[in-house]
Amino acid sequence: MKFTIAYLYYDLLNLYGENGNIKILKKQLEHQGISVSIKFLTIDDELDFDQYDLVYIGAGTEHNQKIALKHLLKYKEQIKEAIENDKFFLVTGNAIELFGKYIYDKNKKKHKALDIFKFTVKEEEFRMIDEAIFKTDLIDQEVIGFQNQNSVIKDNLKYPLFTVIKGIGSYPNSTKEGIHYRNFYGTYLIGPIIGRNPELLKYFVRTLIKSKNPNFKFKSFDLKLEYEAYQHFINKFYRDIITIN
Repeated sequence: MKFTIAYLYYDLLNLYGENGNIKILKKQLEHQGISVSIKFLTIDDELDFDQYDLVYIGAGTEHNQKIALKHLLKYKEQIKEAIENDKFFLVTGNAIELFGKYIYDKNKKKHKALDIFKFTVKEEEFRMIDEAIFKTDLIDQEVIGFQNQNSVIKDNLKYPLFTVIKGIGSYPNSTKEGIHYRNFYGTYLIGPIIGRNPELLKYFVRTLIKSKNPNFKFKSFDLKLEYEAYQHFINKFYRDIITIN
């Protein structure tokens, strides 16, 4: 079995070590005996979403985000079709904003986005910065992540990925964060989120593989260090011991 991962705008949207999401996902897929090919793609490349099993986009500066958006808009209809056909997308940081209706920058300029999901974004003068913890229906374990947002989503999210335990949602006073629709997973959380949350990592590996082979026989995951790092963070910052099985 082979997986092809499209790492979009690796050179533009690459802040906060977010490429760690791809590195650890590749490692764990290969641990299960899966051959993994990563396509590093940017604004000089043609995109063919039929060729990718997973599309990943990470966080970047507001300036680079707009450069990537201009290129991505050419593929608006293909992206809509891919999402509706259950293509896997993992989108982190301010890349989630690309999939809304509009982005209003600090100069009040309106940037048309992909209009996949019906929300608008406004860049603010303040930043929302915090270590955060959430719960999700995907796994039993709480999800940890780092928030560093210069923008807020101005609408209620119809398909939230996370519910706030500590931190903030996609806008101030919101209890919801991110988007989960079909096989689209989008979140402002960085860290990288897959590397910091071993149960979430296992969820993605299993879900990706089962999409091609529902009867796949999984090997045991070797994530001892990842669990120890997760538990250390929980104990240090939240003082609530979560038992790791």
